[in-house]
Amino acid sequence: MKIAEIMENSKRRDHWEEIYQTKETEEVSWYQKSPKTSLELIQQSDLPKTARIIDMGGGDSLLVDNLLEMGFNNISVVDISETALNKSRERLGAKGADVNWIQGNATRFHPPGKFDLWHDRATFHFLIHENKIDRYLQTAYQHINPEGILLLGTFSEKGPHQCSGLPVNQYSSKSLVRRLEKQFEIITCKTIDHFTPTGSAQNFLYCIFRRKSP
Repeated sequence: MKIAEIMENSKRRDHWEEIYQTKETEEVSWYQKSPKTSLELIQQSDLPKTARIIDMGGGDSLLVDNLLEMGFNNISVVDISETALNKSRERLGAKGADVNWIQGNATRFHPPGKFDLWHDRATFHFLIHENKIDRYLQTAYQHINPEGILLLGTFSEKGPHQCSGLPVNQYSSKSLVRRLEKQFEIITCKTIDHFTPTGSAQNFLYCIFRRKSP
């Protein structure tokens, strides 16, 4: 890894650590009391409760809480912020004892094995450089089981241009499908409005893809 990239990754980690250290869970713009859309799409995927699930950028999200309540028992949560992961650990207590908590950068992450469902509502739209997008998608492809599911929630064309002080990418269903079509087959897409704790609307695009065979 080049020195410039090491410094950039360190700066990015420090940025998110500061946010999670200075804001409560319910204060961040992406907070969802119930991650309804993700849960609905996961249920539509008809996965067994033993399915291996990974949540990218899910450090302080309540998705893991809901998955555990639904009976899923093989969950990994990845986040660049150790503080975010610790908040979820503390919130869940003994319930989260079997969750695999992983601190890591999404574009330099080495997943522990392969997964049946790769969920990402918090990371992909922050990837704005082509090489990092390609690296992330290649990692996902290599670590999703054949016929496994990739569930992406990202800012739509009507969504914000920045989030938490950082630039983001916006996607339409066509542009996202085009980006992934070599490795993943589209199942369905939908857009929804997410309302932040301050009442602002952010338009999200959610798409489910199935991993193509080599």
